[in-house]
Amino acid sequence: MKLIILAAPGAGKGTQAEVLSKHFDIPTISTGAILRKNIADGTTLGKIAEKYINDGKFVPDEVMIDIVKKRLSEDDCKNGFILDGFPRNIAQAEALDKADIEIDKVLTIEVEDEKIIERLSGRLECKKCGSSYHKEHKKPQVSGVCDNCGGALTAREDDKPEIIKDRLATYYKQTEPLKKFYADRGILKTAIGQEDISDTTAAVLKALEG
Repeated sequence: MKLIILAAPGAGKGTQAEVLSKHFDIPTISTGAILRKNIADGTTLGKIAEKYINDGKFVPDEVMIDIVKKRLSEDDCKNGFILDGFPRNIAQAEALDKADIEIDKVLTIEVEDEKIIERLSGRLECKKCGSSYHKEHKKPQVSGVCDNCGGALTAREDDKPEIIKDRLATYYKQTEPLKKFYADRGILKTAIGQEDISDTTAAVLKALEG
């Protein structure tokens, strides 16, 4: 299966990508991770991307497509892949088409904005070991202290409600139009995000396999 996952920030896209990767035995392709690896490895593409990033600019679509094409040409993608984080807009989706990268299905995970804001604004992270908690749904045994290592728990800077709303606005402006783009092709599948991760996974698998 060659799959794209679309979802607003905080809708559980990354978690479901991991689950689907194991279920279908195909790799998850995160463009952010690919960029970081190319930059760390000092590849030609990495050097080009790094220059844009250092200048505070977005990496151009043609560079991203080159990076994605190179990754998808590797052996572990022969039986399929999951694209997580790309495409982010219509121009990138059209660039995929021009690069002859075929997509079988596009999954969108729908979660109400209020729930997303509550999820993200309540997240806590251990500075020391990276363990995750939530102010309401996964409280540590001692307030502000990691159960695993005793490190201090803090909220991420980008998890402030006003920043989350900005991120959602960007998603709706740039990425949501992709739903119609792929629906018109008959390959869009929709799953409603649930409170429990396993329930969301069940909805996702039903959408993809039902």
